[in-house]
Amino acid sequence: MNTIETHVQYSSLMMTTTGEYMTQEDDWERDLLLDPAWEKQQRKTFTAWCNSHLRKAGTQIENIEEDFRNGLKLMLLLEVISGERLPKPDKGKMRFHKIANVNKALDFISSKGVKLISIGAEEIVDGNVKMTLGMIWTIILRFAIQDISVEETSAKEGLLLWCQRKTAPYRNVNVQNFHISWKDGLALCALIHRHRPDLIDYSKLRKDDPVGNLNTAFEVAEKYLDIPKMLDADDIVNTPKPDEKAIMTYVSCFYHAFAGAEQAETAANRICKVLAVNQENEKLMEEYEKLASELLEWIRRTIPWLENRVAEQTMHAMQQKLEDFRDYRRVHKPPKVQEKCQLEINFNTLQTKLRLSNRPAFMPSEGKMVSDIANAWKGLEQVEKGYEEWLLTEIRRLERLDHLAEKFKQKSTLHESWTTGKEELLSQKDYESASLMEIRALMRKHEAFESDLAAHQDRVEQIAAIAQELNELDYYDAATINARCQGICDQWDNLGTLTQKRRESLERVEKLWETIDQLYLEFAKRAAPFNNWMDGAMEDLQDMFIVHSIEEIQSLITAHDQFKATIPEADKERMAIMGIHNEILKIAQTYGIKVVGENPYTVLSPQDISNKWEAVKQLVPMRDQMLQEEVARQQSNERLRRQFAAQANIIGPWIQIKMEEISHVSIDIVGSLEEQMSNLKTYEQNIINYKSNIDTLEGDHQLSQESLIFDNKHTNYTMEHVHVGWEQLLTTIARTINEIENQILTRDAKGISQEQLNEFRASFNHFDRRNGMMDPDDFRACLISMGYDLGEVEFARIMTLVDPNNTGVVTFQAFIDFMTRETAETDTAEQVTASFKILASDKAYITVEELRRELPPEQAEYCIIRMTKYNVGDAPPGALDYISFSSALYGESDL
Repeated sequence: MNTIETHVQYSSLMMTTTGEYMTQEDDWERDLLLDPAWEKQQRKTFTAWCNSHLRKAGTQIENIEEDFRNGLKLMLLLEVISGERLPKPDKGKMRFHKIANVNKALDFISSKGVKLISIGAEEIVDGNVKMTLGMIWTIILRFAIQDISVEETSAKEGLLLWCQRKTAPYRNVNVQNFHISWKDGLALCALIHRHRPDLIDYSKLRKDDPVGNLNTAFEVAEKYLDIPKMLDADDIVNTPKPDEKAIMTYVSCFYHAFAGAEQAETAANRICKVLAVNQENEKLMEEYEKLASELLEWIRRTIPWLENRVAEQTMHAMQQKLEDFRDYRRVHKPPKVQEKCQLEINFNTLQTKLRLSNRPAFMPSEGKMVSDIANAWKGLEQVEKGYEEWLLTEIRRLERLDHLAEKFKQKSTLHESWTTGKEELLSQKDYESASLMEIRALMRKHEAFESDLAAHQDRVEQIAAIAQELNELDYYDAATINARCQGICDQWDNLGTLTQKRRESLERVEKLWETIDQLYLEFAKRAAPFNNWMDGAMEDLQDMFIVHSIEEIQSLITAHDQFKATIPEADKERMAIMGIHNEILKIAQTYGIKVVGENPYTVLSPQDISNKWEAVKQLVPMRDQMLQEEVARQQSNERLRRQFAAQANIIGPWIQIKMEEISHVSIDIVGSLEEQMSNLKTYEQNIINYKSNIDTLEGDHQLSQESLIFDNKHTNYTMEHVHVGWEQLLTTIARTINEIENQILTRDAKGISQEQLNEFRASFNHFDRRNGMMDPDDFRACLISMGYDLGEVEFARIMTLVDPNNTGVVTFQAFIDFMTRETAETDTAEQVTASFKILASDKAYITVEELRRELPPEQAEYCIIRMTKYNVGDAPPGALDYISFSSALYGESDL
């Protein structure tokens, strides 16, 4: 590219009326041959100006045409002065990487309304000093001078007018341009003295000492105003016409340092107001966090107690657990229900205040959201329900275990009593020395024993079955049961073995004997089964039972009546057996036979049969009395069921009706908000007064459980259903009252009249088809009916305000918030940031001294405690970051 093509008219860059930058060819030869003195001044000034911004990012440049060649620091400079992010730079070191980075910077400059003519990325990458200085001057004009405005003049003219007005009262100062007017240094000193008279004694300055005046201004500006030294006093004095761009660049720094000083007081007042609101909100947030933590901690402690399902070994211990659970339901849980309701009310009130002050919604600590507390409460109630069901199941199990254990002991005692001496009897060898009659008697006696043994087989199986069921139900003394059952089974097996051996012995010698007494044998054979039947009858008549309804006890009575119907037939059998014995006596008497001793074939005597028969007859009326007593108890339980059901069937529907009435109150327009509030509180008191009916029902429920009544076919309402419905009713009326309170708070804060609120309510109700909520289509129709001209983009914006969680519905509270928010004037994070920037003299940080000087003590200390350290660039120790602090006030970043 030749010299003509590389020519850039940056020296005469001007801003058009539309805010765009263009070039014009006013002095062709001068631009081709840039004055060396001017070039030197521009290098120094532009380098210092660039470093004043780059130091905020922790870097700087040394050679302006070299350090911008790869485009990286050029892009960083534009990001710092614009506050915007540029595209990610290319990291390569090749020429095309550098050109790509510079083009990204030039594209960004062009996007800000600047037309760059003849400035290309290749010239910057090649280190063309004219192009580089022209580009930097373009950046200075756009970002440091363009926004200067004084009385409808802007940019260069505005900056000149500002300088003229500020220096007008000073002697020997006549600012007419940005070159010769500044050579003696008095204009710069006048600017500093006008705004900071404490820094320069203007009366001691002399017009004939331009170098001293300039150096004084440079040193004071650098030391106290944070304006870096961009010019050299000797260069300015020794140059016939100092470079205009260098002077403008340096003077613009004074404008930005001083122009906003008068806004400091206004900014301080704005900050105080914002901080006061924030302090109040933080106090409410802390109270919410404390109450939420305490409630969650109570739930955390209670759930493990309810999850403890370690069963007790005795019925008394389990009943004590049930009593402890009732005490928890009556005494400990109700206050926590009230705390949960109050927590939700406090949260809604806080969110309303935050919306009215244009603050972000309060986000509690992790795990402490209202939804988290509701989930924890739901988990508590689920565990609570499971715990009650487990208690009742365990009580039934222990009741069953006690019954089975007693039954096992009774049957085992009867069996052990029967087996006493049987092993010794079977082990005798009395047949070796017995007579024929005795042998026959022994054989028949043994056959009778075998019959008796077989009859007892069923009892042994019953004992084993009961022991197995006790083990399956985890009986606490199962070891003792198992040991006793094993002993019985082992003994039974041994009896079978001994019986078989004795039979074999008797059969071996039976061939040697012939005589047998048929009558004795017949008596023994019939007496043994009958005796066993009587044993079974006595066992059944003394058998324990457990029932839970009239139907079950009636079934036992029917079985008992069937047994009593068999007694006449059994009495016939008894008479037949006794007839055999009488026949023996008759034969003996008739034939003169002397009967000595007992029947050789059985140990049973007629007296044994008679005595046991009398015992059976005595047990029958005793069994009748036990069954009738149980009938009376079951009838009493049925009365308790009906008594509970009668009240539950009234209270349950009453709660449902009240819930429906409350839902209608929330959407109907009746009177002012205060009247609605008064009516709701009266309604709430009437509901609270109904609590005595719940307590009465709880008493009936307790009587039922004490009577071990676990079901009720007369009602579908359980005490748990009533408790849940009652708690939901109290919570719903409290939430409805809170909604009216928030509407009053919104009305008073936004200056909305009762008629406007009624109009909003009427419009909402007209399009409400979901009982308190509107679909997006209904909401759009509602807004159109109220005069809104909605496009798709505008409606989408409104939906993000009224439905930030994308639930697909618009509540009345969200509708009211939107209608009031549209006309409210509120502070923003940008306004607060701009106010802090004024207090900080346009710095990106603020010092502790500046905060204490500009703000009241309480507000200043509030900021000092919460602002983070500013550690970017050459910031002094103790510098504070007011930008992130301002954003955090409105939820745009974390403090």
